[in-house]
Parts: sequence; C-alpha cells; structure tokens
Amino acid sequence: MKVLPHTHSCFVCGESNPVALKLLFHTDGRVVQTRFTARSEHIGFKGIVHGGLISTVLDELMVWACAVQTKRFAFCAELNVRFLNSLRPNQEALVTGELVTNRKDRIYEAKAELKNAGGEILASATGKYVPVPGTNIAEMATDFVDDPTWVFEK
Repeated sequence: MKVLPHTHSCFVCGESNPVALKLLFHTDGRVVQTRFTARSEHIGFKGIVHGGLISTVLDELMVWACAVQTKRFAFCAELNVRFLNSLRPNQEALVTGELVTNRKDRIYEAKAELKNAGGEILASATGKYVPVPGTNIAEMATDFVDDPTWVFEK
C-alpha cells in the first residue's frame, strides 16, 4: 500500500489545520483506505459520532478513489450515506473506498464503507463525482505538503 499525498488545509487530511482529522490515506492502486478514530468532541447525540462527520470521511475516501483510478481530482455532485450501526468515540474504524464506474471522464461513481474492528459495516456510501476543471488544478496543487504528481502519472 502506498501513502497518498495530503494537504496543509484540508479538514480531513490537512496537517496544518488545527481542527483537521489528519487522516492518512493508502492505496493499492485501486482501493483507498484509512483508519479513523473519532474523538469525544465529534459526537452528535451523547456517545455517538455525528453522521455528518462520518459522511465527510466517506466522501473523502471516494474523492481519492476517483483520483487514484482516473488521475483527476473531482468534486462531489451527489452523496448517499446509509447508517447501519453507531460509531462511538475512540472506536477505531477502517474506511475503504473505490471507483465503481467512470462515465467517459464526465461523471465518476464511487462507493465506500466504514467498518469497526470486528469487520461490521457501520456506514456505507455511494457518490457521483465530477472532474475538477483544469483551471483549478494548479491552485489546488499549491496546498499539497507532498508532491501529488505520482498520483496523476498516466
């Protein structure tokens, strides 16, 4: 598994963002994964991690799954999340994502899952993503801590 690049400012992976989750993503060239442990300040109802935060992590995995397979970053156009069981603070979860369909480099469809240590699916998601216009890529690239170009070598 290869470590994916990360940014300074992203809420999910940003190393310089004081409130970021600071997640690291790994890929085998197809599947993207991370380990996520929510903190007590991430709850919605007492003792249960907020669904919006879980949705954010699932979305991020799908964005990276699209990037790894298509060599392009994409914005979320549609996100569907199904919550099956609760995630608790300080409970480690494995999150995986992968590209399912590339519709002529115009729309990407991806899926992701968040599982507990026992392999039980706590949440699953599907999403549709549209490629970031080329004019925005150069500006986005300036925020990376690492050199992201290896992801986009065809």
